[in-house]
Amino acid sequence: MYFEMRTYTLRPGVLQQYLDVFESTGLPILSRYARLVGFWYTEIGALNQVTHIWAYESLDDRTRKRAALYADPTWQAEFLPRVMPLLEKQENKILRAASFSPIK
Repeated sequence: MYFEMRTYTLRPGVLQQYLDVFESTGLPILSRYARLVGFWYTEIGALNQVTHIWAYESLDDRTRKRAALYADPTWQAEFLPRVMPLLEKQENKILRAASFSPIK
């Protein structure tokens, strides 16, 4: 199992707007292509950040599913135009679970 951790830095003051748009529009679309493991936002430390982790069976599985997501017309027309103006920065990491990890 592979996990993708995506961290977005948002413009100050738009966290609740991002959360609302993600929950109502982005999550239903993304859930057709990947399994959400967790979703967090910061309260201490680097502020204005959200981090979410998605599970994939393999890197090839991720590649196929992300390509399908990017081609999805609802993703292009309904979600991206609403969230892109809210973002300042994005960081993605691919993670592998250690043998003793409770999440695998």
